[in-house]
Amino acid sequence: MPNDDDSYGDLDPATIAVRDMVGASRELVGRMAHRMGMNPNDMSAIAQLTQEGPMGVADLATHLGIRSASATVMVDRLERAGHVERVRDTVDRRRVVVTETPTARRTAAQAWGPTIGRLDEVCRELADDERDVVMRFLARITEVTRESGTD
Repeated sequence: MPNDDDSYGDLDPATIAVRDMVGASRELVGRMAHRMGMNPNDMSAIAQLTQEGPMGVADLATHLGIRSASATVMVDRLERAGHVERVRDTVDRRRVVVTETPTARRTAAQAWGPTIGRLDEVCRELADDERDVVMRFLARITEVTRESGTD
């Protein structure tokens, strides 16, 4: 995505590259959600559960930046489709958590596997010193992204 407009001012080319990567990632999520027969929010929920582990509906809502009521409707829909299940928390048996199903994990792995493999190929081409720089850079970008909009 070229920087054809002035809305971004005089940004560093690396900032533009990060913006482009985020946009491409968002588009990829949309394509993968379509391939998996769900909407992007549903797929983001599955990804969140896969990465962070089982969590309550309210926690899932917080991670996704949606209302608890919307998350409940989404979890109901995903449960009916066989992508998630509600189970008793292993620590606090009074609490119910949501977890992705083996079917959801398999479906996601089939959809995402080729892309992840190609990304891994690019990463493996880096020399050790390049990888160190990239890892520090991405960690800082991730930190800024996670903190943004929380105040």
